[in-house]
Amino acid sequence: MGQVIAFTSGKGGTGKTTVCAAVAACLAAEGNRVLCIDADMGLRNLDISLGMAELAPISFADVLSGRYSLSEATPHPEIPGLYLLTAPVAERPETIRFQDFGALLETVREYFDYCLIDSPAGIGDGFHFAALYADRVLVVATPDPAALRDASGTADQLHLMGKQDVKLVVNRVTPAIFRGLDWTVDDMMDETGLPLLGIIPEDERVVLAAAANLPLILYTDRGAALGCLHVARRLQGRKVPLLKI
Repeated sequence: MGQVIAFTSGKGGTGKTTVCAAVAACLAAEGNRVLCIDADMGLRNLDISLGMAELAPISFADVLSGRYSLSEATPHPEIPGLYLLTAPVAERPETIRFQDFGALLETVREYFDYCLIDSPAGIGDGFHFAALYADRVLVVATPDPAALRDASGTADQLHLMGKQDVKLVVNRVTPAIFRGLDWTVDDMMDETGLPLLGIIPEDERVVLAAAANLPLILYTDRGAALGCLHVARRLQGRKVPLLKI
């Protein structure tokens, strides 16, 4: 039975979509069948981070309506085992029955090892829609006080929803930030009340990979790509040391 993992953030600008796409690509590259679902209705861009911007992927609303089947999810052109259902353009979270989405995810678990859902930022309807039926939730934050406070608030909402497996990923970390704020990994966990799953460094190659229409792991195997690989391996239950920044 596959796992459904939602990627959330308390605020925009944390790099949540990039992390979701890179972790998905790493999981697929290691031999898993992986489905990505963009749940950010109205602001979809998961296809860009996956290097699939020039394709015309079907949306999860198309599958819910019966116009397409789950087996027609768009395959990645270069990474076997990686598929995408994009977000619908004309739908909003309140126009889609949450129960129907939950039923779709039950079917997804039968055919895929992992389903990664890119949630919209914040804790509105789209956040609840993306996280409600997830087995695990990753809260992506940057290492600044505002982002970590928002991550803490997001964690509180997830716990109110009954989510037990919630972990923190700190993205866009630089040595200067650690030195300037005089923070440690333990401080970030204390600030959010969440166990840490991974640290990902700031990396200009993230933008360059998207501009080249490539998933990050096909552009480089260092920096942020390596951090996301470590996250992917921990999700599979493997013991991997935290990336040194």
